[in-house]
Amino acid sequence: MLIVFLVAKNRKKKTITKIGEPLLVKQLLAQYRAASFFKKFIVLFVAMAALILALANPRSATGNNLVDRNGIDVMIAIDVSKSMLAQDIKPTRLDRAKQLLGKLIDKLGNDRIGIVVFAGKAYLQMPLTGDHAAAKMYLSAASTESIPTQGTVIGDALKMCYASFNTKEKKYKAVILISDGEDHDEGAISTAKQMGSEGVVIYTIGIGSKEGAPIIDEATGAMKKDAEGNTVISKLNEEELQSIAQSGNGAYQFFGSTDNVVNNLAHQLASMDQRAVKDESLTNYQSYFQVLLAIALLLLVIELFISETKRNKLSRLKPAAVSFLFMLAGTAAMAQENNKTIKEGNEAYGKKDYSRAASSYEKVVKKDSNNLVAQYNLGSAYYKSGRKDSAIEAYDRSIRQSEKPVQKSNAYYNKGVVLQNDKKLAECIEAYKAALRLTPNDDDARQNLQKALQQQKQQQQQQKQEQKKEDKKDEKPKPQPSKMTPRDAEEKLKALQQQEKNLQDKLHKVNANAPNKPEKDW
Repeated sequence: MLIVFLVAKNRKKKTITKIGEPLLVKQLLAQYRAASFFKKFIVLFVAMAALILALANPRSATGNNLVDRNGIDVMIAIDVSKSMLAQDIKPTRLDRAKQLLGKLIDKLGNDRIGIVVFAGKAYLQMPLTGDHAAAKMYLSAASTESIPTQGTVIGDALKMCYASFNTKEKKYKAVILISDGEDHDEGAISTAKQMGSEGVVIYTIGIGSKEGAPIIDEATGAMKKDAEGNTVISKLNEEELQSIAQSGNGAYQFFGSTDNVVNNLAHQLASMDQRAVKDESLTNYQSYFQVLLAIALLLLVIELFISETKRNKLSRLKPAAVSFLFMLAGTAAMAQENNKTIKEGNEAYGKKDYSRAASSYEKVVKKDSNNLVAQYNLGSAYYKSGRKDSAIEAYDRSIRQSEKPVQKSNAYYNKGVVLQNDKKLAECIEAYKAALRLTPNDDDARQNLQKALQQQKQQQQQQKQEQKKEDKKDEKPKPQPSKMTPRDAEEKLKALQQQEKNLQDKLHKVNANAPNKPEKDW
């Protein structure tokens, strides 16, 4: 945001330098408030900071809800690959595994529990917590759709479990791994040995049968087939799971009876050394993001009402001209007859009968060519009647006759309005500049001058584009003589043919070396 602010400020400075005369620039910017631009930035900056802090959700603990527990940390790693959909264990291997782990969680008492799901990749489903109800909820959500990449990366699952423990402790840590062990990665045993040396005990549960069973695709209900069209049979790999448990100083169990496996695991975990743990997972917190959002919203609303300049006004004749006429028309110095004729012209002008108003003012001007009020209002009546050239002549006479700067400035201003609407921008700009030199605080003249300068710039750009188009029409393409001889062309053709032949040979080699066996997706 600071960079955006600096860029915008620099762009404003460059725009100012392009306008031209320093005196004119000073007059044009008299209405601009630089402080407002800085205020708008500060308000937006604070509002964005409040939104970011609201996203961070600052909070404070409400009371001391720390819970002292005596237990160990248990990470559960559950295989959710599609091979776990085999039905040699009814209803499926995965359903029975989740049922077993649910009963085990009920028996873990004060132990903290975490969950890792794995297939072709491993993910931390839930970090270590004493909230057993949450653990069962996350466990029930585990499915083969949780991980799109298929396979059985037991090694990655073990590493994820190890990363979830407190690495400073050399005991009080256990991993329960339940899988069919099929197609496991080679690094699993070495990872288990390393974890065992760090005090982590690994228990494995083999679920499935050695004879194996087909895998039912949940989407189609059909049996999964390999690349050759043969039905895939998923078998339990007990040897690997036993090796992992042995390397991790734990024990392997074959899934037979759910209650037996649960009781054995609970007994083995209870026999491990336990230590006091302060669990903060049940601590209640009070959030403060609502306050920050309210502050941000309030600041954004305030920013909308901070204006850098006054509202621009459209080019129009000064209404002061007519009121000026009324004021002078009633003075005692004016001849009674001229006074009456000017009043008639004013009434016609007020009724938008500009032709009759112009006729009344002309009568006065013929009798008294130095009558400033008649000359001034005659220009306005001519302009409203569509007689722009006559209006400009009337304003010029008014300028020559005026003695007060305000009167002369108003005439210059109205002359500029007429010229601007007649697309005579260069003359219009000079008229506005003359008005500003006489009355520098004239906001209408300043704004109309700025608009005229922008229109002039657009007009010049459009003229340049039209000139370019005309120049292109007049250009005639010149034929370029060929610099390539017939012999060079023949050699170039042979080189291209050789390149195409080399490319075809390369593609044939790639196709010949491509493996025919796709990776497993179960």
